[in-house]
Amino acid sequence: MSAVPVVFLPGFMCDARLFDAQTEMLTRKGIPSCVADLSTGASLAAMAASVLDMAPKRFCLAGLSMGGILAFEILRQAAHRVTHLLLMNTTPHADAAQARRQDQLTRVARGEFRTVITHDLKPNYFSPDSGTPERKALVLAMAVDLGPDVFVRQTLALMRRPSAEPVLAAIHCPTLILAGADDTVCPPRLHHDMAGKIAHAECFVLARCGHLSPLEAADAVGEHLLRLLEKPERLPGAGLREV
Repeated sequence: MSAVPVVFLPGFMCDARLFDAQTEMLTRKGIPSCVADLSTGASLAAMAASVLDMAPKRFCLAGLSMGGILAFEILRQAAHRVTHLLLMNTTPHADAAQARRQDQLTRVARGEFRTVITHDLKPNYFSPDSGTPERKALVLAMAVDLGPDVFVRQTLALMRRPSAEPVLAAIHCPTLILAGADDTVCPPRLHHDMAGKIAHAECFVLARCGHLSPLEAADAVGEHLLRLLEKPERLPGAGLREV
């Protein structure tokens, strides 16, 4: 199995707790890992630069949702440092929810931050089979702890992101794509489409799983990650290149 460390990239308004199950599993296996802090950057480029500053020289990159979107920017900046890539519940497309996000920003500015998190975001995250009270409470706790200023920065970063579709064909590290069968935010079709545009990528759809697969399908995500790390860092006949 690869000895490279794993750098996790959380989703929108999530923190390291999103990946507790996976980081604990890696620790038991003797594989180092860390979860990037995405609370300070006001753009994807700034977030990517911050991650690269703190990351090991070479690493496996694992991103969920906004973290997956950020992974594409990291590949733009330093593809040669990424040995393996895990994309979960994400999209390469430019933002298609500008009006909704602007409305949320307006409401947060009026002091309705908790309402936006509780009524706009949290209900969309889970499969009907996996939205336990404990998981919903964790999502709320992560968002509340990050606070409205982080909400604004991350929202603007997502609104202003370019399409990452040109990056897909330039990815040549071992790549695994995980989708939730019940994900309404980033449906499985987006992931199948990504897999078809990335050389040697594999795509799996997790049953009874919505948008937060590390919480909803923790064991399956961990098993897929370990299998990804077993793959050689460079695939035969393909090298990493900057994009």
